[in-house]
Amino acid sequence: MSAGFGWILLAVLVYGVVHSILASLGVKARARQWLGAKGMRFYRLGFNGFAGLSLLVVLYLVARLPDAPLYAIPLPWVVLTGAIQGVCVVCFLLALSHTGARDFLGLDVLLHPAQPAAPQRLATAGFYRWMRHPLYFFGLVILWLMPVMTWNILAFSLGATAYIIIGALVEERKLLLEFGTAYAEYQRRTPFLIPFFKSK
Repeated sequence: MSAGFGWILLAVLVYGVVHSILASLGVKARARQWLGAKGMRFYRLGFNGFAGLSLLVVLYLVARLPDAPLYAIPLPWVVLTGAIQGVCVVCFLLALSHTGARDFLGLDVLLHPAQPAAPQRLATAGFYRWMRHPLYFFGLVILWLMPVMTWNILAFSLGATAYIIIGALVEERKLLLEFGTAYAEYQRRTPFLIPFFKSK
């Protein structure tokens, strides 16, 4: 095991905790009091910017801390796994388009500053017909099919997987509060993370 393994797991844990706190309904309500309706329109953009920059710090640790190889996917299998990753990247972008990529990233406020924020809508089309969290599913497939696995990448992958699953469960509670019975019915008929696999 590499010396960086524990540090990377800790960094992912800290990232996940901070990210979850900033995404919580309580912090958003407090931010709304401080910033007002106009300032709150920039919250998602600032949140995503902070999340992206802090993720770069974690990835820097993955790249720079002492590491050791675990395995490399050999030919011809690496061609197959690379093709699957490529398909998943395309599917990820298509799934993102169903939620409204600009709104998801918080860019609408920059492109249309005079327009009021559009109300959130429940996405159930496209890949959302087959699973409730397609972005997470495709992201995890891409992550775990890396052609080279090292201890540092494994630490990041384990931490990110745990965070994604826990984060999805927390997100579901917020969606139930926001959409009520419509989301409860969507939960009942649509698998959580893996297509065609419905858990209780």
